[in-house]
Amino acid sequence: MGIITKRSSKKIRANEILIRLKRLYPNATCSLDYETPVQLLVAVILSAQCTDERVNMVTPKLFARFPDAIALANADLDELMELVHSTGFYRNKAKNIRSACEMIVRDFDGKVPNTMDSLLKLAGVARKTANVVLAHAYGINAGVTVDTHVKRLTKRLGLTKFEEPLKVERDLMAMLPQRDWENWSIRIIYHGRAICNARKPACDRCELADLCPSAPKASIKD
Repeated sequence: MGIITKRSSKKIRANEILIRLKRLYPNATCSLDYETPVQLLVAVILSAQCTDERVNMVTPKLFARFPDAIALANADLDELMELVHSTGFYRNKAKNIRSACEMIVRDFDGKVPNTMDSLLKLAGVARKTANVVLAHAYGINAGVTVDTHVKRLTKRLGLTKFEEPLKVERDLMAMLPQRDWENWSIRIIYHGRAICNARKPACDRCELADLCPSAPKASIKD
């Protein structure tokens, strides 16, 4: 029998958490509304420091006016800023959306690229955005999407000691099967919203409590 190391024990626990998350949230999927890869890209850029619910209130009018990369690349910046105003940080978001679409039209034949390296060249795109676009627009699990929910819960669950998203992502990529990298992120986000609240996690109702070193012992079910 092989020796169970601290690292392998953590990996086993992470995969058991994943199994339970799949059972708890079987229909979990990206909660942003979009029809094309460029619309998903724009929606994810808008979701920074903003709720998906608010983004979904903004994008119908935005995409009716500017439905594709060519239209967005040629958009009037003031009009674009007005349309995305309620998502916050609207000046930078509008500039990044237009700049990203200018590059998509100029360098990628009007299509959102499907590689991490190419996506990271676009204005306003870091690994979080690129991971979401690759996974949901192209079915490519290139990494683990790390947003505030994923970072907070992964640390609470004792699966990482890091705060920096890239280091958290590397820890998760080493523990989880590649086919489930995006499954983990989506379901952790659902769990963060439903149970593991930032200020007051409902540990007494959490199906992961027995696997979580942050949960009070009194909340662990027999």
